[in-house]
Amino acid sequence: MTENYFNYFTEIEEHFQKARGTSLFLLSPLDWALIEAWKNGGIPLEAVLRGIDAAFEKWRARPPRSRIHMVNSVAYCAQAVAAEAQAMADGVAGRRKETPVPFPEQDISAYLQRNAATLRDSGQEDLATAVAALDREDLRADLETLEQHLTAIEEKMIARVRAQASDAELLEARQSLDRQLKPYRGKMSADQLAMLERQFLDRRLLESARLPRLSLFYLAS
Repeated sequence: MTENYFNYFTEIEEHFQKARGTSLFLLSPLDWALIEAWKNGGIPLEAVLRGIDAAFEKWRARPPRSRIHMVNSVAYCAQAVAAEAQAMADGVAGRRKETPVPFPEQDISAYLQRNAATLRDSGQEDLATAVAALDREDLRADLETLEQHLTAIEEKMIARVRAQASDAELLEARQSLDRQLKPYRGKMSADQLAMLERQFLDRRLLESARLPRLSLFYLAS
């Protein structure tokens, strides 16, 4: 398995905080949605980390009077991340490093059981049963296959929540996204914006419904 696949979220968060020079800085819902959009879009972790570094190098190269405001969102780095991802796709950045899976089987089992219980408490009995059924030794040893199963269940859960959401809920979520995204729209392509909107809305609706994220990325985050 290439790179520290399931540490995608935490490594980006820690790298951004380090580049910003403020370890206590908390990422916003927009930031998390953007990171998830990168993950789902297949953007390599290394490309994101390099893009963050490049964006901050460019920011620090500005005259002091142009650096009055701090970089307050991962979205500021979107253009640089896209450039690094393209460079890697073109073979410019070289090979990615291989690292071991970051958590043991007992942690995976506890994670699956916890999410199954949350789903059951939320009235999603069929989804809870499906998640609990994945707590098997063969799947805990084959994380890519396990992740595929979890993704399929999560997609079904998200489709269900979207169908149940009211027009008012969807409108409020989109308005919230527009407010947060306004300073960064010029740094993203139409495809990036569309993917980000989808991830942001999905996160917002699942949080409102008190439903868990099922991907193993959230075990590492």
